[in-house]
Amino acid sequence: MKKRNILPGQESVWNYPRPPKLEPTSAELVVIFAGEVIARTCRGFRVLETSHPPSYYFPPEDVRLDLLQQLTRRSFCEFKGYATYWSIEVDGHRAEEAAWSYTNPTSSYLPIKGYISFYASRVDECFVNGEKVEPQEGDFYGGWITSNIVGPFKGGAGTLGW
Repeated sequence: MKKRNILPGQESVWNYPRPPKLEPTSAELVVIFAGEVIARTCRGFRVLETSHPPSYYFPPEDVRLDLLQQLTRRSFCEFKGYATYWSIEVDGHRAEEAAWSYTNPTSSYLPIKGYISFYASRVDECFVNGEKVEPQEGDFYGGWITSNIVGPFKGGAGTLGW
């Protein structure tokens, strides 16, 4: 694994903490699927974890919940607790397990209780302040990569042991 040089204004995911840091963000965050804006907010949170691009969380008031279906699937995060998954359906187009949320997070992550995060790889487009996001590789993590985020990133083939 070769770490890249960090330019002014960039963040290295290798400087992010473990356990992950939760911080509010006023960046405009947008998720689009099947021609519909599914979520838009300037009142989100981002989670910063070593080796991962940020995951962004949207307040439920800023999400088109009428287009989401909560699933029975759950997974466990050692830091945040149990996650619940959501699919999106718009005019016959469906994205399975395209989002997740924590209905009962651990105490350190209570601010994102009920907030929803989206996999950029399972929707059509995601944006941070107008910049189109590149999805984090792999199916397990849901980080959003923008030009100011520097890797290498965990998630792709051969990186799970990092």
